[in-house]
Amino acid sequence: MNDIIFKGTCTALITPFTEDGIDYDALSRQIEYQIENGIEALVVLGTTGETPTITHDEYDRIAKFAYDKIAGRAKYILGTGSNCTKTAIEKSIFAQKVGADGLLVVTPYYNKCTQNGLIKYYNDVCDAVNIPVLCYNVPARTGVNILPQTMARIAEHKNIGGVKEACGNMEQICETARLIRGKTALYSGDDNLNLAMLSIGSMGLISVASNVAPKQVGDVARLYYAGKNKEAQILQEKLLPLIDACFIEVNPIPVKKAMSLIGYGSSIVRAPLTELEPEHTKIMVKALKDLGFSVKE
Repeated sequence: MNDIIFKGTCTALITPFTEDGIDYDALSRQIEYQIENGIEALVVLGTTGETPTITHDEYDRIAKFAYDKIAGRAKYILGTGSNCTKTAIEKSIFAQKVGADGLLVVTPYYNKCTQNGLIKYYNDVCDAVNIPVLCYNVPARTGVNILPQTMARIAEHKNIGGVKEACGNMEQICETARLIRGKTALYSGDDNLNLAMLSIGSMGLISVASNVAPKQVGDVARLYYAGKNKEAQILQEKLLPLIDACFIEVNPIPVKKAMSLIGYGSSIVRAPLTELEPEHTKIMVKALKDLGFSVKE
């Protein structure tokens, strides 16, 4: 089996903004919050981190800042995907130089390459680096779907460390799991399906909701791996209202509001995104309070 980056739970970190830049104090506190609560890995500058609106200079500075802050206490995964293969390769080489333990590489978006194009895209990125690469399949956002047979071929590259699967189709995910088993790792990329994917052999979770509730989301995986399936089920179901609230509008609008409500930075998102609507904020506040969070309203 190819080298894997982590087992357990990884948070797809938001990027906290000020009105005119990056809130590095909030980013530092968010990283500490994650590590203190037992998160095994962190994705920095993935799509939840609003990378399409991050400048090149901001990207470089955030990547270096996060590496220094994490300091080896959790696995450090940097988002390097692009709809331009050349750009994805350049970012991936930079990430390796910065010290990332692995890369999260989303499928090219909008260009809508073929399945053969996906194979070449991932092979080209993997050929350029010597650290594990996680494919990220999220067709609802990109318009491109890594089919199971395609993922099986991509997994043949020695540098493929797994796939973050967020296609939302459990039939497809089960087939992907079957075809890549023993070759590379499967990770849940959909918080609603975390427990279901653990049950078919997922190596772990790459979560949005764990920005807010790192211990609770992480405990779902820990309980499952410990054979405490009923306890894992109860906790997953307890988390569902928060998970639903985190996707009541397009990610990361709701989770940024949630983080601001519990004291980790502002809810600012960059245009064309807009902040969470008031009626949805009420739903988020209730979900947080029901889980025992103190909320700054």
